[in-house]
Amino acid sequence: MRFVGIDPATNTGIVILDAAGTPIIETVLRGKGKSAPGGITQEQRVSLENQLYRLLQPGDVIMKEGIANGTQMLITTAKIHGGLESMITRKDLTFDEVAPDAVKKFVNVSGWVGEPGSKQRLQGKAKKKAMASAALKHFGYQHPSNDVVDAYIIAKIGEAVHQVRNGMARLDDIELAYQREVVWSIIDPAGYKEYEAQKKKKKPNKRRGKPAAADSHTQKTEQTCLF
Repeated sequence: MRFVGIDPATNTGIVILDAAGTPIIETVLRGKGKSAPGGITQEQRVSLENQLYRLLQPGDVIMKEGIANGTQMLITTAKIHGGLESMITRKDLTFDEVAPDAVKKFVNVSGWVGEPGSKQRLQGKAKKKAMASAALKHFGYQHPSNDVVDAYIIAKIGEAVHQVRNGMARLDDIELAYQREVVWSIIDPAGYKEYEAQKKKKKPNKRRGKPAAADSHTQKTEQTCLF
């Protein structure tokens, strides 16, 4: 049994772990052929798909990162994802999908930086640096390619999901709450969605209203600030 993590892109990160969770393949797949500005040609895309096909083996447990909301070059991205998924199907394999934000969450990396009211999305070099540091902190793993680092984290998510789904471990055995939630969201999406909805419910406003003098609007030390 092997655990395969796939980070799809024009440069697709691939990490394959053995049954003990040790990396045995760490690579970046790049489509060969004539290039085109701002995208990937059909020749390159077919080459990329064929490279993945040759790497996969019967019995592989595959976790693939999904398409991020608001991604640029959506058509190109969708073609890459769809092509790689078709290779998995051609190998008579199945796969789970994890959202990009959930990949970050698994290693406790926030998708945003800055103070409330002026936050900006974590991206580019800052995002890559944060993910590399988090992989080292959580798993003692490092690699010069950021695509491989992301694929490693995706493979570890796949490993955890497989273990819980197949009774090799319990969800409660996952020590870190944020990792437990990521695994739960994949195994039981409906149950996790309900859990998230309950968490986001606002607490009832206990202020009685009129007369105004009865309730001071001054923030007290023990009150939770709602603003």
